[in-house]
Amino acid sequence: MVIYSRLRTARGQGAGGRVRGLRRKERELNSCGSKPRKGVVIVMKDGDLSGEAAAGLAACAAKMRIKQLLPYLGLPVVLAALPITHAGRIDATVLLLSEMIILFGYAAAIVDIKSKRVPNSLILAMLVAWAIIMAPKTLMDTDTAVRLLRDSAIGCAMGGGMFLFVYIVSRKGLGGGDVKFMACAGLYLGFGGTVSVMLYGSVLATLTGLTLILLKKIGRKDMIPLVPFLYIGILIAVFLQ
Repeated sequence: MVIYSRLRTARGQGAGGRVRGLRRKERELNSCGSKPRKGVVIVMKDGDLSGEAAAGLAACAAKMRIKQLLPYLGLPVVLAALPITHAGRIDATVLLLSEMIILFGYAAAIVDIKSKRVPNSLILAMLVAWAIIMAPKTLMDTDTAVRLLRDSAIGCAMGGGMFLFVYIVSRKGLGGGDVKFMACAGLYLGFGGTVSVMLYGSVLATLTGLTLILLKKIGRKDMIPLVPFLYIGILIAVFLQ
């Protein structure tokens, strides 16, 4: 595929907005991952890209869509594996909570890797989903629901409280999104699962950070996304429960 690195307009094309749009398309072409080389995009009288450039842009768009989908291909496999391996071993509500924290944790990890933040909208979605799952359980099986609610409250207090303490002591060395995510994850995981996730995630993040520092990939003051390591801890805790 031809990658274009220079734009030229045909005589008579004075529309600034049209030219800016074509320059945006040129940047999209150059973002496909190939090494740019010298080339020319000719703007015809109707303001369209040349046929070769348009074809290159379409191929680039298809490539980018595939690239965006790749990180999510493993999620259906993980979600399907949990009920297969735990069928009849745990309560249906606990199984559903486990499925949902796998789903939300995956989304949070991807976002944290890309932007180093956990959106408040995702945190809100986690809270709403947990409430929706627990509401019918409270009505149909009060005794089990009370036990689950108590365990969830302890998990939320443990995860959120511990991470909030680290957040304050480290002077924001830990992200606020990490604190909120761990508090919400505690609702799904309960006390035992929350402790396991914090242990596994913190150890993995520390080892990875030290390795990257020794390899001089990052500096001592640089931060790495924490949620991906917490997510690994979630998978371990969920599948070992």
